[in-house]
Amino acid sequence: MDLLNTLVDKGLRREQPTREEALAVLATSDDELLDVVAAAGKVRRHWFGRRVKLNYLVNLKSGLCPEDCSYCSQRLGSKADILKYTWLKPDEASKAAAAGLAGGAKRVCLVASGRGPTDRDVDRVSETIKAIKDQHEDVEVCACLGLLSDGQAERLREAGADAYNHNLNTSEATYGDITTTHTYADRVDTVRKAHAAGLSACSGLIAGMGESDEDLVDVVFSLRALDPDSVPVNFLIPFEGTPLAKEWNLTPQRCLRILAMVRFVCPDVEVRIAGGREVHLRTMQPLALHLANSIFLGDYLTSEGQAGKADLEMIADAGFEVEGAGEVTLPEHRAQAGGGCGSHEGGGVCGSAAAAPSPAEPRTDLVAVRRRGAGTDVAPNA
Repeated sequence: MDLLNTLVDKGLRREQPTREEALAVLATSDDELLDVVAAAGKVRRHWFGRRVKLNYLVNLKSGLCPEDCSYCSQRLGSKADILKYTWLKPDEASKAAAAGLAGGAKRVCLVASGRGPTDRDVDRVSETIKAIKDQHEDVEVCACLGLLSDGQAERLREAGADAYNHNLNTSEATYGDITTTHTYADRVDTVRKAHAAGLSACSGLIAGMGESDEDLVDVVFSLRALDPDSVPVNFLIPFEGTPLAKEWNLTPQRCLRILAMVRFVCPDVEVRIAGGREVHLRTMQPLALHLANSIFLGDYLTSEGQAGKADLEMIADAGFEVEGAGEVTLPEHRAQAGGGCGSHEGGGVCGSAAAAPSPAEPRTDLVAVRRRGAGTDVAPNA
């Protein structure tokens, strides 16, 4: 296909595709899917080889969020039957992080529910970062605490944080349909605050919320303009008890096309398969490794992932290798700009084929609510 040859050439040159080209990737047929994966795989291998970066999530505070994000099981008014607990102590969080690091993770993502941290919350997280780095000095630590106020990103960096995650989630045009308690502009502002503080910015999207192809392209183009180092691609897990509980719109093929489009638009950044990969990609997860160079190991915020051992076996069986702690994730031109795992120019450091069920038939059997991990007495991936 001329389209795919053009996109490969552009990806190798870090040249942005046109909107029409990005939309054309999403419009390809299932008969063309393997060609799309192979083409995007050339771009992925050019910049990242066959390495897969492992990330591990520690949920510092779960549930009871005052925001009304329609996709979230922790939202205001959610009836989802999830774990709810207040802040983990630094030693508890450090112990939870150690489980992921023992499995091969090189980045720990510290996440807390809520609109955004208070200054006291920043103190808590700073103590947690110190506790983790005292035990594992080379680990990358990414914080994900919601909307940041002035000065908080700088304080997190001083405490040892390497990165900050705050996703755009969906297009600016449709953001108000998903969340009303804050704005798309608020999210953009927080990503910019992370950049300005010298943190490696991490910002991505959620697919499967009823958005159009145009919405997906809009948010990915917006992400490219913000220039994060990491772009997590989440696939909606439609939790019972949330407004989007019946939004089962994704097939494995659709997920692969979305990942390929993200790779073509953001060729030299860390593309991470995040929440929902087990639910929506299912047996086609190994193909997704040809598109993304990063995954989460084990569980997510309020849902269970597949066992870490199965993730490691999948990576090896697909012919990929786990990225080592001493390896730099991003390509040299990005890594040199920030001197760590790689960031945008100007700063940044780093410590290192089944059809979808119809809405009338929600596959609740595929959604395993998290009952283990941080905040419980059961080890992750037990």
